[in-house]
Amino acid sequence: SMYLLPPGWEKDPALMTEAFVNEGVTTAHFIPAMANSFLDQVEMETEEKRTSLAKTLKRVFAGGEALAPQTAARFARSLPETAVIHGYGPTEATVDAAFFRYDHEKDRERMRLPIGKPVPGARLYILDSEKAVQPIGVAGELYIAGTGVARGYLNRPELTKERFLDDPFYPGERMYQTGDLARWLPDGTVEWLGRTDGQVKIRGYRIEPGEVEAVLRQIDGVREAAVVARTEGEETALYAYIEGQDQQTVRTELGKRLPAYMMPSSFIEMREWPVTPSGKLDRKALPAPGGAAERRAYTAPRTITEMKLAKLWE
Repeated sequence: SMYLLPPGWEKDPALMTEAFVNEGVTTAHFIPAMANSFLDQVEMETEEKRTSLAKTLKRVFAGGEALAPQTAARFARSLPETAVIHGYGPTEATVDAAFFRYDHEKDRERMRLPIGKPVPGARLYILDSEKAVQPIGVAGELYIAGTGVARGYLNRPELTKERFLDDPFYPGERMYQTGDLARWLPDGTVEWLGRTDGQVKIRGYRIEPGEVEAVLRQIDGVREAAVVARTEGEETALYAYIEGQDQQTVRTELGKRLPAYMMPSSFIEMREWPVTPSGKLDRKALPAPGGAAERRAYTAPRTITEMKLAKLWE
């Protein structure tokens, strides 16, 4: 059976936890940001309520955005008997096209959680610009084929033609071009790497903001992170939004793990994140740099000489 939360309860973790216990909810689906709020509440509950919740909540699906390994690890610590499944799939492929089940012992040190293997009936292709299959470990664009692929966009034939292509491996069938970068891992799972249109060029270097986000989430204490590129005039810079750790610590730790040209120009501490109606992070609504949350803007080396000086001081 299905239990539907009353309107608005999804924004109140205390009410949500109460409902889960009272109704004996066994399976839940969270957007990652909502999962962290839920875990905050779980960690504040009495031991008795946590025990009750742990007995009933058998599995949690997380999707809509990439699930950070730290969030999955929080589930493993607070609700060790609850299975955590990382899901992937756009609406154009009937939402879920791949799943990955988190194993705390094996996966807690990963920089990213894989999106896993295709669900029954789905096929995943990772192709280059010529639609040739990419080898294991090599990034390419992700395509989805199989029974879940939609017929197209309603009343938008041109966009349908652009995104829903003939499947070169199964004549007569179609595949959906996701616009996502991914690669096959040696264990047969797929790792999501970001968007094909997400790359930016800063001071001559091509940078994928998703790569910086992944490293940020590896820093102790960082619960959530987002990195966006903003262009003012002819200058493009990266801005990092973080929760759970102070920006000076994050800047220092990030400097140990990334080359100088990938360092964000500013770090902005967040307490609440803007979200879309569907619960995903609304990147366009993130506060502009220069507010009270921003302190001591960092300027990355801009010339060879500055890079050499920075390296010496490191």
